[in-house]
Amino acid sequence: MLEAASPGRKYVVRQRAYRLALYVLMLVACAIMLLPFFWMVTTSFKDSSEVLRMPPQWIPSKWLWSNYAKAWAVAPFGRYFFNSFFMAITTTVGEVFTTILAAYAFAKMRFAGKGPLFAILLGTLMIPGQMLLIPNYVTITRLGWHDQYQALIIPWLASVFGIFLLRQFFRSIPDELHDAAKIDGCSRFRFLWRIVVPLSRPAIMTVALLKFLGSWNSFQWVLIMTNREVMRTVPVGLMSFRSEVGTAYEQLMAASVLAIIPVLILFFFTQKQFIQGVARTGIK
Repeated sequence: MLEAASPGRKYVVRQRAYRLALYVLMLVACAIMLLPFFWMVTTSFKDSSEVLRMPPQWIPSKWLWSNYAKAWAVAPFGRYFFNSFFMAITTTVGEVFTTILAAYAFAKMRFAGKGPLFAILLGTLMIPGQMLLIPNYVTITRLGWHDQYQALIIPWLASVFGIFLLRQFFRSIPDELHDAAKIDGCSRFRFLWRIVVPLSRPAIMTVALLKFLGSWNSFQWVLIMTNREVMRTVPVGLMSFRSEVGTAYEQLMAASVLAIIPVLILFFFTQKQFIQGVARTGIK
């Protein structure tokens, strides 16, 4: 009996050693990823003489909370945060609405050219965004939207990736639900908003979170389409700390910490739905 139990004990030992090695590897990878954020936070409290000191000084000798007040006073960051929130929330709501409609059409409806049209739609994902800057700029300028909120919001009210992600989720919903709802007199539009959308909440939250993050971190498009300071967002506003004489890194890091706080709060409250949405749609 001892000889029979020995292979089982060896298997358990190997499994525990494997898990231990995996956990150690994950902790090391986590530490490597968190290191830049740790450096950003500690630098935001440093004196200007400690920022570029060699060898690097990880912990400030004196924690200067005044860096945050100085960073906030360098530029109208109150306006920048308002613009970022307004643009991010508006584009997120708009994209979720249009994405739900398009994804449902490709997942559950039958119409001529559905397959080729969806293939062409996915093919647009292979076009680099930089190639579209000039034609989009010309279009926005001719419409008279330059340096206005329309230029920052309307071009981003739809997402091919969001349509693809929600389509994958909608396809997992049984067609029998629609048949049963149709027998009870439910229209297709009502079925979408009363049954499909509640069942797809994790995937919809994933699309919304990804869109909010993309809009909040948008830099290039906002930089090109805005001239007035009152129209700029937080990422563009961080350029205020750069000048001909150098960069105030301690204030730049303080402003960067303030910029990521809303994103961290949003992810903290939506991480469960985000993980479920990514796992159930098969997107990695």
